[in-house]
Amino acid sequence: MATRLPDSEYDARLAEVRGRLADADAAAATFFDATSIEYLSSFHHIQTERPVVLAVTPDRMEITVPRLEVERVASNPRIDAVHSYFDYPQGKSIETAAEMLAGMGVESVVSDADGAPGVMGYEGPALSEFVAVEHQSWVDRMRWEKTDGEVALVRESAKWANLGHRYLAEHTEVGAHPVTVSQRASMEASRAMLDALGDRYAVRTRGGGPVHAGYISGEETALPHGHTPNERLSEGDVLITGASANVDGYRSELERTMFVGEPGDEQVHYFELMVEAQDIAIDALGPGVSIAAVDEAVHDYFREQGIEEYARHHVGHNIGLGGHEPPYIDRGWDEYDYVDDGDETMAPGQIYTIEPGIYTGEYGYRHSDTVAITEDGIEWLTFFPQDLESNIIR
Repeated sequence: MATRLPDSEYDARLAEVRGRLADADAAAATFFDATSIEYLSSFHHIQTERPVVLAVTPDRMEITVPRLEVERVASNPRIDAVHSYFDYPQGKSIETAAEMLAGMGVESVVSDADGAPGVMGYEGPALSEFVAVEHQSWVDRMRWEKTDGEVALVRESAKWANLGHRYLAEHTEVGAHPVTVSQRASMEASRAMLDALGDRYAVRTRGGGPVHAGYISGEETALPHGHTPNERLSEGDVLITGASANVDGYRSELERTMFVGEPGDEQVHYFELMVEAQDIAIDALGPGVSIAAVDEAVHDYFREQGIEEYARHHVGHNIGLGGHEPPYIDRGWDEYDYVDDGDETMAPGQIYTIEPGIYTGEYGYRHSDTVAITEDGIEWLTFFPQDLESNIIR
């Protein structure tokens, strides 16, 4: 039962970044992205208008944070020194980071950005106003393939997502409100998870539980990213569910198309086409397989069935610390500028959501499962039944 990453994972990540730095013409690597900072240091923060800057040299790792984060980061054993400014806009965040770099003897960096992202109203100077900056996206690329430890966390996430989804199905009935059903299922699954894992669970939430389960219903399902409507469930409603669980920052994705009461013939028809499309995609997965070809196989099937116009998105995406990560299972993947030679194919450690959808204009039909690529095939991590009978709520 994996509930958090061991220290050795962070040691290996830092060693890889330092190896890349040794080949670069710069004295340090800097990171502004919150997920990249977490990936390397385990320091997790919410990215706001207050920039955080992590600097890595061959022998040190230092960080600049706003004053309100000092106590949280000071106890981090991987970070050698903490520098702080009071707040934004009165504090000089990038200037403080530049002073940090100067103290480390750094005059040039390779960075994931030339300054902090402009979120929540932040406007500030570029880092290149203080030191020479070249771009790198090392951590973004490192996250494509997960280690066995990371896969284990996603596997654990899938287990609790499945429980949340089962509670969701149990509490769904005619007259129920989607919001209250979601709250109840999420609470019960979170309580079960916290009771079972105890202090082995690394708390990563603020008030909410680690498991979330919910759905969109009725006409909102016709939109791939529909909203939960403010209407109670009726006989004949189509649901697109979703469940996940946060395990040390890692998530899985489980979605199902479900029916409140017996579905009509047209609904059964599109449901079965959708399941077949998902099966085609999953059967095509494996190490060394062209990523673009998996999406192409589903696209060909939709075209053969005369429903190409009902497709609204590609087959799926990588998942881990982020809900959406590259590679993307898309017909254009091998032509994407971001893709280097050798990155056009699936590799062991990549974890994909497989979610081809059909959207008729009246309803939507989509399952999503989380599948890991292994050395000799795949591992299906989510496991709620796909079949029609299991997805009818009576």
